[in-house]
Amino acid sequence: MRRLYRSQIIRFVAVGCAAAATHWAVAITCVKLLSMQPLLANVIGWALAFIVSFSGHYGLTFRNQNTVFWQAARRFFVVSLTGFLINETVYALGLKYSALRYDVLLAAILVGMAIVTYVVARFWAFRSTPAPGRCSCGKTGNH
Repeated sequence: MRRLYRSQIIRFVAVGCAAAATHWAVAITCVKLLSMQPLLANVIGWALAFIVSFSGHYGLTFRNQNTVFWQAARRFFVVSLTGFLINETVYALGLKYSALRYDVLLAAILVGMAIVTYVVARFWAFRSTPAPGRCSCGKTGNH
């Protein structure tokens, strides 16, 4: 069991890094090449990173949890959107009140949100759905 969690965390970090890199690269590219404001570019970066993140976590990180696709997609969207709203709020405050460059600030926020996302995704978004007649502990009948 411990080995499963360790490999799950490794996969989570790999997928999370790919999603964060996508988010960051798209946002920075939108600012530099399209002259977008950083907060708007952050929205576009998040949207594309969501696709990378969900696909990777559903297909790799949490594949052993036997989660129904659409249930996991809805739950993970809630997790991701909530995280993004926190991200965007902290980013807006950081852009206004800190001396950090927009790209460095965004990178720091993405790292912090990754930890929160793992915990919520692991224990809620990709939690197994019990088979009919079974409770979440796996037992049947009344107990």
